[in-house]
Amino acid sequence: MSIFRVLALVAALMFSGMLSSCASMFGSDPLRVNIVGLSPLSGQGMETRFTLKLRVQNPNDGAIQYSGVSLDLLLNGLLFASGVSAQSGTVPRFGEAVIEVPMTVPALAAMRQALSVAKNPTPGEYPYMMRGRFATSMWTGGTRFVEQGSLSLSSLGLAGE
Repeated sequence: MSIFRVLALVAALMFSGMLSSCASMFGSDPLRVNIVGLSPLSGQGMETRFTLKLRVQNPNDGAIQYSGVSLDLLLNGLLFASGVSAQSGTVPRFGEAVIEVPMTVPALAAMRQALSVAKNPTPGEYPYMMRGRFATSMWTGGTRFVEQGSLSLSSLGLAGE
């Protein structure tokens, strides 16, 4: 077999892999990602660390295989915590999985949040946004997600009302 045939075969295989990756992206619904728990971790210096547990639901007909997770958590429109995990796994088709991501809150982010809470026009209500990415393959770059809502201290039993 000549070198040109080998190169043509490799190129054809790569092209068909790219087409199947692109085909799986079209017509798929976004993943549903919700926070289901957190637990403290030991930090360094003035930083705070915790493990964020996420329930990931896949409403699609194909499984999502991931090989890493990246996550940002914003409170009151400000970056509060970020985290990454090199864990890998699969979220089955029409299924769910719980994934743990270690998060870091820098001391300056905590101080910015304290000032932001003091200026909050609606005391007790705090908007949040969680955005992240599951690394899936080098062809698609990953599956991104965004979850947002509002936290109420009174509903958590933390407000002194």
